[in-house]
Amino acid sequence: MAAVAAAVVASAPAAAQQKFVTIGTGGVTGVYYAAGGAICRLMNKDRAKHHIRCSVESTGGSVYNINTIRAGELDFGVAQSDWQYHAVNGTKVFEKDGAFKDLRAVFSIHPEPFTVVARKEANVTKFEDFKGKRFNVGNPGSGTRASLDELLNALGMKITDFSLASELKADEHGAALCDNKIDGFFYGVGHPSANIQDPTTTCGAKLVSLTGPAIDKLVASAPYYAYAEIPGGMYNNNPQPTKTYGVLATFVTSAKVPDEVVYQMVKAVFDNFDDFKKLHPAFAHLDPKKMVKDGLSAPVHPGAMKYYKEKGWL
Repeated sequence: MAAVAAAVVASAPAAAQQKFVTIGTGGVTGVYYAAGGAICRLMNKDRAKHHIRCSVESTGGSVYNINTIRAGELDFGVAQSDWQYHAVNGTKVFEKDGAFKDLRAVFSIHPEPFTVVARKEANVTKFEDFKGKRFNVGNPGSGTRASLDELLNALGMKITDFSLASELKADEHGAALCDNKIDGFFYGVGHPSANIQDPTTTCGAKLVSLTGPAIDKLVASAPYYAYAEIPGGMYNNNPQPTKTYGVLATFVTSAKVPDEVVYQMVKAVFDNFDDFKKLHPAFAHLDPKKMVKDGLSAPVHPGAMKYYKEKGWL
């Protein structure tokens, strides 16, 4: 009994040192989930040194992640740059709860052009052609859904303009399109994406450009929007480039997460940056010096700032 008691006492400090952190992402076929998995993979590689174990959770997306970090139920999350901005300022969908003053930026990741996909048979050439058709508006809690609401408002449209406004998750909308359950969907995602590759390959789905005076006004009015282009030929049956606009995916946390935890996570990513870029095609052209500045509306977490200053990036 004495020996057992001694063993328990001896192991207690080691157990106490082990920390667990969770990253909120998005649907399992999206780039958010891949990004979270890539970060955790690099983080866990050195957990014997820093004693932090990282896990990924598939979630409803940007708005859900920010709200759950605010509630203290997630440590980190991936979120569109526009919803990071609105969370910090207590605007749009965050107006009811007020500004999230403890939200902290860590870094930005890949560009996310807003991508509209239509059934080949729907004969859609512009977004307004979806009036009277079946359209997937996205699941509540996702950044995609909140961004679609902004687009509709800019175009003078309403959800009721669709004959059906489905709320399928991103993992479900491609199959629904090919099964003739919807005529189109809207999705903010990094490219190339398996989520877009599947319907364009399986049923010849078409990408629809988002252009015109209403889009120009929307981009000019918001610091977090920028024009984007999806290259022609990136997806099967879509040889022409698709002009659109979009945001950046960003990695966020709370001021309540310890500096050392954030420092070790940032260090894991940027000390192994070549490995990180190989973990998804959307990461191929990332530049660390832009990632620590672009798309960040919240204050940079001190733990991240420490690493960036050591590198001379900030």
